[in-house]
Amino acid sequence: MLNAELAVVIGCGVLALISGLVITRSLLSLESGDEKMRAIAAAIQEGANAFLNRQYSMIAIVGVCILLPLTLLLGVWVGAGFLIGAVLSGAAGYAGMNVSVRANVRTAQAARKGLASALKVAFRAGSVTGLLVVSFGILGLSLYYVFLQSIHLSERETAEALVALGFGASLISIFARLGGGIFTKGADVGADLVGKIEAGIPEDDPRNPAVIADNVGDNVGDCAGMAADLFETYVVTIVGAMLLIGIYFKHDNGFFNTMSTLPLLISGVCVLASVVGIFFVRLGKSNNVMNALNKGFGATLVISAALIAGVFYRIGFDTVIVGQDVSFTGLNLFLCSMTGLIVTYFIMRITEYYTMTHYRPVKSIAESSKTGHGTNIIQGLAISMEATALPVIVICAGILISHQNAGLIGIAIAATTMLALAGIIVALDAYGPITDNAGGIAEMSHLPSEVRVITDALDAVGNTTKAVTKGYAIGSAGFAALVLFAAFVEDINFYFPTLGTLNFSLSDPFVIIGLFIGGAIPYLFASMSMMSVGRAAHDVVLEVRKQFREIKGIMDGTGKPDYARAVDILTKASIKEMIIPSLLPVVVPIAMYLIINFAYNQKAALTTLGAMLLGLVITGLFVGLSMTSGGGAWDNAKKFIEEGNLGGKGSDAHKAAVTGDTVGDPYKDTAGPAVNPMIKIANIVALLLLAVIAKLSAH
Repeated sequence: MLNAELAVVIGCGVLALISGLVITRSLLSLESGDEKMRAIAAAIQEGANAFLNRQYSMIAIVGVCILLPLTLLLGVWVGAGFLIGAVLSGAAGYAGMNVSVRANVRTAQAARKGLASALKVAFRAGSVTGLLVVSFGILGLSLYYVFLQSIHLSERETAEALVALGFGASLISIFARLGGGIFTKGADVGADLVGKIEAGIPEDDPRNPAVIADNVGDNVGDCAGMAADLFETYVVTIVGAMLLIGIYFKHDNGFFNTMSTLPLLISGVCVLASVVGIFFVRLGKSNNVMNALNKGFGATLVISAALIAGVFYRIGFDTVIVGQDVSFTGLNLFLCSMTGLIVTYFIMRITEYYTMTHYRPVKSIAESSKTGHGTNIIQGLAISMEATALPVIVICAGILISHQNAGLIGIAIAATTMLALAGIIVALDAYGPITDNAGGIAEMSHLPSEVRVITDALDAVGNTTKAVTKGYAIGSAGFAALVLFAAFVEDINFYFPTLGTLNFSLSDPFVIIGLFIGGAIPYLFASMSMMSVGRAAHDVVLEVRKQFREIKGIMDGTGKPDYARAVDILTKASIKEMIIPSLLPVVVPIAMYLIINFAYNQKAALTTLGAMLLGLVITGLFVGLSMTSGGGAWDNAKKFIEEGNLGGKGSDAHKAAVTGDTVGDPYKDTAGPAVNPMIKIANIVALLLLAVIAKLSAH
């Protein structure tokens, strides 16, 4: 039966979907430039579609190999949940990318009219991706939940089906994020090493054979991959909160219906806030692009707080909510929600500080470039490590305040509220690759220099918004993983009551082993991802050098590079390279359990598995934050010099900054962001593994 809360949630999801479609129709009616601009945009679109089609074909094979045993072991509704999550995750990325590759040329055309016009087109296009991500997420989850309730599945069966939905979303997202990241950074690094450093030609110069591949990569990595990633984070956080609430609130409790739908309701009203907040993005008299974007984010934050206050007013701020071993008031939960909003605000501002050109961190990297490549790398690494401290302090404060108010349920509500802002934050991220592509199209189609000045100004801010979004996603993963770990411990008590409560004491060698192995996984994963980018870039470098040698007239403009060849090389390389790292968080938890269980016993195996999840979250948080913020700082240090500072383009400082950016590229756009879905996959695999073990033991 559809209650009022779920009806509101579904209504908000439908509104976001309709808004996204209306904005898309409006964008597609805009001018798309001259024939040359349209030809370049078509080549980017064709390359992006070709890559995604081949990538999703490979992912589908892996997905089917997981879907079949999952359905056989845990039932048809678990299999259906996995399929729904996977399809919606892929659809979110695909749909967002298709809007972006049509909006890039329209942004370049709008830049001819001025900064305000270009900003409006780029951000509205990015907002389509944001609205599709949250609408697919909220509708997929709520409708499947309503269906599961209507067929009267038990609480445990419903929970397993929803966890499987999260697993499907996570699995697709890590492949999409990693495969797209390898493609985009292989192209970017390869194009820069030969084009900028060896040949001395500008970025996005049409003479560079890898330039189209670089623009394709922006879409498949920073748009499609990012959309799948944030969709997964959004869904898994809501599922984790619902799972934990289901443990503490049973059907015989008067608050079951209120609490079980609360994460969905908070997410729903914040979707509504995002729809409204999008229209607050306007360029002021100062022509400050970041301020314009911050208006939209600030408006969404304030409207979300007001709507969430309305939700808890309806519940009753003074109402005492009693569950199994927990008790708190509506006011306590409201304060947890506000904590989630405040943590989001501070993480975004801190990331902005570490990645914007007018603050100390980026300027210090630019200054270090004056003395060479080595000092640039040293300073960039130092900044990347420094950038982890403040976000972690904010996350710790958020966890502590939430726990003080409502225990683990409070942490779950704070995490849900953080991710409930995904609509506006994905819009900020998707704006980045659109402006990057717009700059490339302006350069390749030889538009007036003032157009490129406008697209560069938009792109510099886009680098910051992309870094901010990644910091937000990884920070929220800390909250979400803690919720999933709590659910893991409670599930052990449910499935294996004879084992007793597990004690994760540091005097237990199995805890230490689990912490060490879990702590090593993000480093191994990041290493494999970075090496994959290196191998892909190596192939591109060889191809670009070969074309410069063999195709006559490239440098004087009389010969045309073979752009399709570079796209094809990267497509093959990234699809091959993404498989093993993506399966790492799936295979390691299962292998660890089987090995320890075989050598010792089940209690030791489950203790090791739980400790592994803790170790993975802790080091994953630091690795992800360090790489995303550090990479963004390296990139904008290069842009700071290109603006005419410290000698400008072509100077020794600029060459050193290009090297730093080359190192930072796979940091911020491949390895760092992919750590986020990796953390969640390992946790969800552990949850499903418990259900599988219990089912097999029963037989």
